[in-house]
Amino acid sequence: MEILYILLFLAQHVILCSCEDQPRQCSELQVGQYPLKKPEIDDYRQSAVNCDESRKVKVECMPVANITCDGVMYNGTTVSNSIVKEVDCRYTTQYSYTTSLLLSIFLGMFGVDRMYLGYPALGLLKFCTLGFLFVGQFLDIILIATQVVKPADGSDYIINYYGPMLNKMEINNNTYIMPPPTANYVDEL
Repeated sequence: MEILYILLFLAQHVILCSCEDQPRQCSELQVGQYPLKKPEIDDYRQSAVNCDESRKVKVECMPVANITCDGVMYNGTTVSNSIVKEVDCRYTTQYSYTTSLLLSIFLGMFGVDRMYLGYPALGLLKFCTLGFLFVGQFLDIILIATQVVKPADGSDYIINYYGPMLNKMEINNNTYIMPPPTANYVDEL
């Protein structure tokens, strides 16, 4: 029986030694071994630079201190070029929330708000009917103020930093996998 334990110990030791000899790739690191850098934020748009229509932006990652991957020992502040992750972002183009709301309040009866947001047919219809006899104007004020009506290109409004921004919450398969964005980012040193 002791011989069996010795053989199992030797087999386990040989397997572990052969795994440790192979260099680890940075792309194979676990989630807690590489914190994300904060994406660069555009001050005017209040969204991440290079955010695409899929509402994702690529962010570089930094392996934590004393991890060796791709043959390099990292100190926790060096960025690895081989670890790039996509994180969620707000996709904005050119449409301002404040401008569209003010257009809806003051010129909504003429359809200017819908023209501005990229809905020319509804804008023309509101112009011809005087904002559906002001009922359509009142509804559009409410819909734009609550951000139900968004620009026709599918983007989000450009909203001031302290403005009334609404964030849609949803539950999907990544809800329990991804930590909150603020907890996983590392400030630049």
